[in-house]
Amino acid sequence: MNKMDTAGCAAGEEDRGGSPRRAECDVLVIGSGAGGLSAAVAAAHLGLEVIVAEKAGTFGGTSAFSGGWLWIPNAPHAVAAGRGEDPETPKTYLRHILGNRYDEAMIDGYLRAAPRMLAFFETNTQVRFNPGSGVPDFHGDVPGAAQGWRSVVAAPYDGRQLGSLIDRLRPPIPETTFLGMGIASGVDMRMFLTAMRSPAAFAYVSRRLLKHLRDLALHRRSMQLVNGNALIARLLRSAADKGVTLWSGTAARELIRQGRRVTGAVLATGGGDVTVCARRGVVLAAGGFPHDPGRLHDLLPHVRAGTPHHSAAPETNSGDGLRLAESAGGRVSERMAHAAAYAPVSLVPRPDGSTGRFPHLVERGKPGIIAVTAEGRRFTDEGGPYHDYIRELIAATPPDRPVVSWLVCDRRFLRRYGLGAVKPAPVPFGRWLRNGYLSEGASVEDLARRCGIDPAGLKRTVETFNRHAAEGRDPEFHRGTTPYQRAQGDPDHTPNPCIAPIVDAPFYAVRVVPGSLGTFAGIETDAQARVLDASGQPVPGLYAAGNDMNSIMGGQYPSGGITLGPAMTYGFLAAEAIVADGAAQEEHDGRTQNAI
Repeated sequence: MNKMDTAGCAAGEEDRGGSPRRAECDVLVIGSGAGGLSAAVAAAHLGLEVIVAEKAGTFGGTSAFSGGWLWIPNAPHAVAAGRGEDPETPKTYLRHILGNRYDEAMIDGYLRAAPRMLAFFETNTQVRFNPGSGVPDFHGDVPGAAQGWRSVVAAPYDGRQLGSLIDRLRPPIPETTFLGMGIASGVDMRMFLTAMRSPAAFAYVSRRLLKHLRDLALHRRSMQLVNGNALIARLLRSAADKGVTLWSGTAARELIRQGRRVTGAVLATGGGDVTVCARRGVVLAAGGFPHDPGRLHDLLPHVRAGTPHHSAAPETNSGDGLRLAESAGGRVSERMAHAAAYAPVSLVPRPDGSTGRFPHLVERGKPGIIAVTAEGRRFTDEGGPYHDYIRELIAATPPDRPVVSWLVCDRRFLRRYGLGAVKPAPVPFGRWLRNGYLSEGASVEDLARRCGIDPAGLKRTVETFNRHAAEGRDPEFHRGTTPYQRAQGDPDHTPNPCIAPIVDAPFYAVRVVPGSLGTFAGIETDAQARVLDASGQPVPGLYAAGNDMNSIMGGQYPSGGITLGPAMTYGFLAAEAIVADGAAQEEHDGRTQNAI
């Protein structure tokens, strides 16, 4: 590779205060979610010297908050179980969901590379996955949809294996845990939801709680890591094992260029600016723009119309990677069907005066709950995909009104399944009534008045819903008719696991607003994660992964795991491209030198 001028960039040079002013590496990764850490681990495995710079004080980004699922058809786990499939089948599914935003080159590249990425990490690192044999695609009525075996999830991890790095791992969203203990989807969550009705589940939960209390006493936090927290912990352990330098509290201020080539970045730290010279390349993986007010206004219509957007992603994900790419000639897509990965979010008052953002991903599919607008009308299949919930709420709201909804249930539902941050029985819920997060009414009309919902409208909606729900039917939105909907329901409830009347007073509601799990619109790249300029040519030395990279799903949400799957795959491909590009540059320089 061309030996750039790195005079004055020797690692270890210090300012008068003893802090490093300059550093040197092969690859600089900006951001530490699954995309960034995958690029770092893969690059280090391939023999490169890597620095990861994370803006926040902890590592993991949005990935550490996530469910830890990756959508990867023909994953090694499925193939080994005899559940491989013709690649045309998932492509058929994606064509129906993505429509005219289906990019043949990107989708083909992803479907080929993603299984190879999984095999690499499971063979060469501490990263391990369990198969999602019973996890359906979101849209089961679309050709090519699968009822399982297209997903994998990060295997649980013992946090003690991280050593001192455990203190630098971003914890999950507090309101989604129980006393700080993460609960995995599937069997783990089912045990917690049925603990008061099943002796076996009660025993299981008791063991989990005792272990957690021991961890709190010894380590001041949970050590049984699950979901996205386990994925990031495994990636961090792997990064440390391979010699990756990990810097937290370090924000990227600007890129350094020599001509068109990106050769490093200026990083802001608590001890002052650090100039990092990256011999091979820079990978942008800073988490998209979920907290960038300007870009949210430009790309989300409901924000332009006056409704705030409340993303559950970390607040440090404020569009840094996108701005850096644009400064080097990259471009951010404006062609997405939806610029954000929408999710219904409730705003949670915290004891310290801050506000949490709870993503409603689970309880909406259980029997005995509906979602309504301010007019008291239903607008969606409540148990359907979380992206669709907000998309359809926006469509149902008149342009001159704020976009808002309420999840409404009765006491039976609240104590059996919980509602948002409110946990099911036997956990008390009085504080949620006192701080205003949870509203309660002696009747449906009383609840509506307390929430600001039209009382007559809500009464009509509940009566109509109950009349059909008594028979397990939902003629308006057809809940319980697809594999995904049924998987979200309660298998112990018949005749429809997703439908039950709302009849047991008092009644409860939580206010739900437009939010997201992250953003879709991002930096346009080629199929090897190289950042492209306005003419479609790669910007030398610049790559993107994770939510900084434009979503290959075209702004649609076909299944769970379509964010983390591409994030890790394109992080992995970025590392391979950096090595290949470096080799090509060295060959070119050698030919030029010989010619001279």
